[in-house]
Amino acid sequence: MFGHIIFRRLLGGVAALVGAIIAVRIDIPLPWLLGPLFTIAALRLLSAPVATYKPLRNVGQWVIGLSLGLYFSPEIVRLVANHWVVLLIGTGLSLLLATGGTWLLYRVGKVDIKTAWFASAIGGASEMSILAEKHGARVDLVASAHSLRVLAVVTIIPFGFEAIGFLGSDDSLITDVPFSFTNALFISAASVLVGAWFFRMGIASAWILGPLAAAGFLTLSGLVPTSMPGWFINIGQLFLGWAIGDRYRPAFFKAAPRFLTAVALYSVSAIALVALVGWVVSVNSDVGLATLWLGMAPGGLAEMSITAKVLMLGVPMVTALQVCRMAFVVITAGWIYEKYIQPKFDSQG
Repeated sequence: MFGHIIFRRLLGGVAALVGAIIAVRIDIPLPWLLGPLFTIAALRLLSAPVATYKPLRNVGQWVIGLSLGLYFSPEIVRLVANHWVVLLIGTGLSLLLATGGTWLLYRVGKVDIKTAWFASAIGGASEMSILAEKHGARVDLVASAHSLRVLAVVTIIPFGFEAIGFLGSDDSLITDVPFSFTNALFISAASVLVGAWFFRMGIASAWILGPLAAAGFLTLSGLVPTSMPGWFINIGQLFLGWAIGDRYRPAFFKAAPRFLTAVALYSVSAIALVALVGWVVSVNSDVGLATLWLGMAPGGLAEMSITAKVLMLGVPMVTALQVCRMAFVVITAGWIYEKYIQPKFDSQG
């Protein structure tokens, strides 16, 4: 049995790597993320004997969190702080999306209100699933909703950006900093320790936020300047894409098709609303439109931030918007349900 599990993980790793190489060859956007994701998802849906190894997903998140933290120089932190209104708008938009999504999944998807709410709240999939279980919602449907939404966002946005021709030049923010093996080793060790501490504290997305906080603080201090090589970032994307693709099973799209159709409709509608709000904000601020779209997009922190990094589109602002949104949703989702949603529906029942 143990040998069979090892074989499936090894086969999954090989398939993910092959998927990434093919994606690089055919030149799709985010090849090291989307190549493994699409390959593993397809094999999973076909019942192929592949599997992921969860600790490698944490490694992928650690790589991404660490690499994002390297952007937070004093100049960039001041830039983000000066746009606190944009951060507030992005956070408020997440509440609007969750409210509209709840109504759509409740009415069209025909699920109970608590399942609709936790399936629509754009926090981490694992955190929303935990809250769903705590409040007696359908955990399987909540997890499926978040998986489908992330798949839709990470597919539509990168390909859409490539079609539009959105490219950036954020590489100028860190490419002037040479790679230092000693400094990189120090930052890596510090980020692992902080990530482990965040994990023990039960903080959401600990292996992204912990390394991000550690690397961001050290970069801000200017004590250990360094950049990271491209292959290091590619490994993080590979592990993350492999883990996301592994969420899918042969019965995924057959289970509750009406509900998943409503989730797909919600995902596309959310992207469209983000596009509209982002355009309005960009017209009235000096933040780039592509940066706002990625920062407000209803995807995951890791997926949207690494998209910004690869496409070189406002990485610090995108990361700040996504972190604020995720923290707000994770902290308030359960409280909003208990305070406003549950009493309203209990009184109607």
